[in-house]
Amino acid sequence: MADKDFYEILGVQRNASDDEIKKSYRKLAMKYHPDRNKDDKESERKFKETAAAYEILKDPEKKSAYDQYGHDAFRQGGGGQGFGDFSGGFSDIFEEFFGGGFGGGQRQRGPQRGNDLRYNMSVSLQEAFAGKKSQIRIPSYEGCDLCAATGSADKSGPSTCATCGGQGKVRSTQGFFSIERPCPTCAGEGSSIKNPCLKCSGTGQVKKQKTISVSIPAGVDTGTRIRISGEGEPGQKGAGNGDLYIFVEVQKDKLFEREDENIFCQIPISITTAIIGGDVEVPTIEGKKARLNIPAGTQSETQFRLKGKGMSILRQTRRGDMYVEANVEIPVNLTSKQKGILQEFEKEGGTSKKHSPKSQSFFSKLKEVWEDLT
Repeated sequence: MADKDFYEILGVQRNASDDEIKKSYRKLAMKYHPDRNKDDKESERKFKETAAAYEILKDPEKKSAYDQYGHDAFRQGGGGQGFGDFSGGFSDIFEEFFGGGFGGGQRQRGPQRGNDLRYNMSVSLQEAFAGKKSQIRIPSYEGCDLCAATGSADKSGPSTCATCGGQGKVRSTQGFFSIERPCPTCAGEGSSIKNPCLKCSGTGQVKKQKTISVSIPAGVDTGTRIRISGEGEPGQKGAGNGDLYIFVEVQKDKLFEREDENIFCQIPISITTAIIGGDVEVPTIEGKKARLNIPAGTQSETQFRLKGKGMSILRQTRRGDMYVEANVEIPVNLTSKQKGILQEFEKEGGTSKKHSPKSQSFFSKLKEVWEDLT
């Protein structure tokens, strides 16, 4: 169930509107509800499957994360009350449409856990290699300090609702069905604030900007998701906080290109070094230099491997490799003397087939083509 496409589960297109998604879920929930399919394990599985899919697609932030990263957006970070958590109960989603119909005892909804927050962080390739400690500011809600997050001016907290007796629901009968709906007096909370706090208007929360210290581990890549437990929005009236999810994007680098744990770069070498060989220094991702031996006769686009000089690997001690591509640079704006030296070099057979393996190969192939044409 975890890897099945949520849109496929609900039978809608990926560009379906919120109303279309809601309508499809309602139809499927009615079809597979356990009260209509007694002791039918397959219907129970499908009911839970559709509820799980709808829990994601009804929430704009969760839907956006799913559209971009698929199931990986909820799989990483594990456990706790992340995006993938449905501990609120599938019946709670069903009640959204049917108010607890089909009978059966429905639990009272208590104070709800706070919402998860998302923060997009852009890092350089060097920061992705070495890791990064940073402080970020995020908009959030915090518990009201004046009422100790109770919502009540005297800090006594909510009182039991007289209309529903603390159940959060009122029941009415409509023909065959017994329908339970959220209590209109307490909005389904089962309690209400008699003396609301003036600062937070009885919500127990105030909006603030908060600063959080975050640590980005070495080896992250675009799409890496980091979960910081308990740094999301606070829950209602003292309930637990949500979590903060940091989505990492690694910027393109001017010098290096990355492919997983390996990095690639191109370096120019002089024509003299390419011909007779020599040592050159090449930059590395950690900001140092490595010495690379260029053998005599090196051709342009020849690639050299520097083992263990690539990217850090997330949660590992080893590193990838670095691949250096040599680009032989042809000199320009030569003096008359330099041109004369090159001409002497050519007279001495410097550009003969013996010294130019690529030319020799090319002309051999060309000769074969001519022979085929005659």
